[in-house]
Amino acid sequence: MDTNLLKRESEFAWRIEPHGNMHVPAIIYADQALIRDMDTKVYEQVTNVATLPGIVGASYAMPDAHWGYGFPIGGVAAFDADAGGVISAGGVGFDISCGVRTLHTGLTREDIEAAKTPLVEGLYYQIPVGVGSTGRIRLDERAMDAMLAGGARWAVEQGYGQVEDLDRTEEHGCMPGAMPQEVSDRAKKRQRDEMGTLGSGNHYLEVQHVAEIFDAEVAAAFAIQAGDIVVSIHCGSRGLGHQIGTEFLKKMAITARDHGITLPDRELACAPIESPVGKSYLGAMRAAMNCAMANRQIITHLTRQVFADILPRARLSLLYDVSHNTCKVEEHRIDGTRKRLFVHRKGATRAFGPKHSELPVALRQVGQPVLIGGSMGTGSYILVGTERGEQLSFSSSCHGAGRAMSRHQATRTWRGREVISELAGRGILIRSPSMRGVAEEAPGAYKDVSAVVDAAHDAGLSRKVARLEPIVCIKG
Repeated sequence: MDTNLLKRESEFAWRIEPHGNMHVPAIIYADQALIRDMDTKVYEQVTNVATLPGIVGASYAMPDAHWGYGFPIGGVAAFDADAGGVISAGGVGFDISCGVRTLHTGLTREDIEAAKTPLVEGLYYQIPVGVGSTGRIRLDERAMDAMLAGGARWAVEQGYGQVEDLDRTEEHGCMPGAMPQEVSDRAKKRQRDEMGTLGSGNHYLEVQHVAEIFDAEVAAAFAIQAGDIVVSIHCGSRGLGHQIGTEFLKKMAITARDHGITLPDRELACAPIESPVGKSYLGAMRAAMNCAMANRQIITHLTRQVFADILPRARLSLLYDVSHNTCKVEEHRIDGTRKRLFVHRKGATRAFGPKHSELPVALRQVGQPVLIGGSMGTGSYILVGTERGEQLSFSSSCHGAGRAMSRHQATRTWRGREVISELAGRGILIRSPSMRGVAEEAPGAYKDVSAVVDAAHDAGLSRKVARLEPIVCIKG
């Protein structure tokens, strides 16, 4: 990106002044190296978002931002319904509520070293993964609607997990306002056999060890220390969420002109929050969020079964489950006044600071865990939300490393078997049904996750707590 297009506000914040049809400025959080490496499409998309009706504050992009559909991936924007604000399916994304949950094990690296091979084989056998993967769970019409309304709570009621898991999940595992009736039959059909599956692309299940602690006080509150083994699960709403996104983008593109909305890019299709299409999308999107939380809950149950067979000493309690790709109703301060806003986070993570009322009591004094997924072979991070983050980005942070090259370019650069062999030489075991998928997800296809996390930390969006390194990875 040409930095001459930007005004540097600080070492880690770059501003685009309102021009043309922009209602608010755009702000990109990144250090100089990251901003230079961002594709120019991020500039175009973050400024386009700033032209949408009812946007408040600014249009934001996180340090891992890259070109997305309509909104940049790593984009954050909040809209005021009372000021004609809109909701955009492109501002949520296709994999609705894709997210990460991290589990304690109570084990150390020494405990699992001899069990690595049976562990990776057991997890790969037990948890379906890959394009079109299906599980052992079959949902009829009634069960589908119950899942879409109940989320992880429904999953726990069905025996997939523990009640204690819900307190460590966003929205306590169930998104209010879900409307299963607004989810099409086709979307439901796509999900009927996909509960408890990882899917493909950048989704994964990793066994990781805590390699480094940056904030001992917060780490203690999170009950993690150097040498611990944790498990991280990254997946979302699978085919159901993708179908909802596809259908509503078409509906919004058709109805936008009826509401007098001029779109700078058709991919920014949106609808007024209070319009019939807007309300319908909110209900369907919230149902997809429940689908994603239920899916991660079921995968957690399956993971616990594998550990119980291979490492029965393990106690897999949930640290936290956090989503990306959502639109949530939250209160934030705008020009000194608390307002009810519809906060879009696409490839961005909610990052509430200390004392926020929506956090579990056990975490409220330190802040929300922010779980940052890296690329296989490079590591992941646990951060914590900050009070300052509310003013900087509506309490939002980055969500991962962010792609540095397209999937097509990655497959021209690497071969899947070579990637697996190289990682095995470093003690990291990978299992995947697709060698092409492994090549697409090669570590070199992503930005440096440490640089992204450092930028989020230094900008004040969230604060570093711990770095995790992979040992075993089940990859989509």
